[in-house]
Order: sequence, then structure tokens, then C-alpha cells
Amino acid sequence: MHPQETGQEGERIAQEYVRRFCTIRHTNWKCGRKEIDIIAENGGTLFFIEVKARNGDRFGWPEEAVDRRKQAHIQLVAAAYLEYFHLYPEAIRFDIIAVTFTAAGHELLHLRDVF
Repeated sequence: MHPQETGQEGERIAQEYVRRFCTIRHTNWKCGRKEIDIIAENGGTLFFIEVKARNGDRFGWPEEAVDRRKQAHIQLVAAAYLEYFHLYPEAIRFDIIAVTFTAAGHELLHLRDVF
């Protein structure tokens, strides 16, 4: 699978998974050149979810790509989102969904409240 296709398929799988427990408000919401892959809500909690996908583990696990710099970008976009929509949720959470494609299909890892 081409890297762009890997990312798109990973996001599709993650969105399908998130819909099981949340309402998705937006996908690929941008602020300037930065974006958040999935913004969802459940009850009073707003979830900002970064999705990373890889073909196998040859170049490391997908979740390892969310370094401190990427976390800071996500937090900035989240703040812009809250301000833009005038939202004051009871809680916010930053999650990572890592999708690793294997010969047998894919594995999904949901890391909750990671930063």
C-alpha cells in the first residue's frame, strides 16, 4: 500500500472504531497548516484524536510518530477549535489511535489520555 493510501485507510478504520463510543464532530479539522484527524464527543468530554498508520513495524510503531512537537501542534489546534466554536467542555482528552497493517489485516491500538 502507498503511504498516502495507508494513512487514508488508517483514518477510515479509526473513524469506524471511534463511532462505536463517540459522536464524530469533525475529521481533518485544520488551523493553518496543522490539523487534528478526529474530533469527537461523548457526554461532556471532547476527544482530540491523532491517527497514525503504518505498514508493519519496519520503521517503528505508528504511535511513536506522535512526538512532543506533534503533541504541541495538536494542543494548539485543539485550543483554536475550542475558541472557534466557543466550546467549554467538561473535559478534553488527547488520544492516539495507531493502526498497523499486517499480512493478516490490521491491528488497532487506542492510547487514551496520552498527553
